[in-house]
Amino acid sequence: MELAPVPESSSSNPNYDTPITINTHIIGASSSSQMSASPPTPSRYENQKRRDWNTFCQYLRNHRPPLSLTMCSGAHVLEFLRYLDQFGKTKVHNQNCPFFGLPNPPAPCPCPLRQAWGSLDALIGRLRAAFEEHGGRPEANPFGARAVRLYLREVRDFQAKARGVSYEKKRKRPKQKPNNNALPPPAAATS
Repeated sequence: MELAPVPESSSSNPNYDTPITINTHIIGASSSSQMSASPPTPSRYENQKRRDWNTFCQYLRNHRPPLSLTMCSGAHVLEFLRYLDQFGKTKVHNQNCPFFGLPNPPAPCPCPLRQAWGSLDALIGRLRAAFEEHGGRPEANPFGARAVRLYLREVRDFQAKARGVSYEKKRKRPKQKPNNNALPPPAAATS
């Protein structure tokens, strides 16, 4: 909607070209009062990050001996990831299992359920961000430790072999340019 200029008249307003404004202060006041009444709801990612952070902090409190966040290292993060494996839902076949390397095994087997690599990778990403949001220095972030990165790479590679699933990065396809020189399809002969 385009605002019309004030008509030129012999009014006391010397600014003839000033656009008309329609109650912007009233509209702004009502929308700002609505925003202050209800704070924006956190995103799904923010909620998950908060839950993951609380779970990790609880793990540190229950650790024997209890650990403070400042004493936490990459080794403690690895302990936490191994602890989480007991709650996993992804079947990861052992190397001596007859279904090792099959993406869809034909029968059940006694191999353990583990956390999927993708879940662990996303978890570490959220915890790494949460650590810095809670005042941690990026260079002291235990979730970015080299040992954690190597562990995630090993889990990814082993699960890829054990489950017969490829975790290769998907490459972006180059955008296809429209071909203006293309001839239209030949018309069907009507006889």
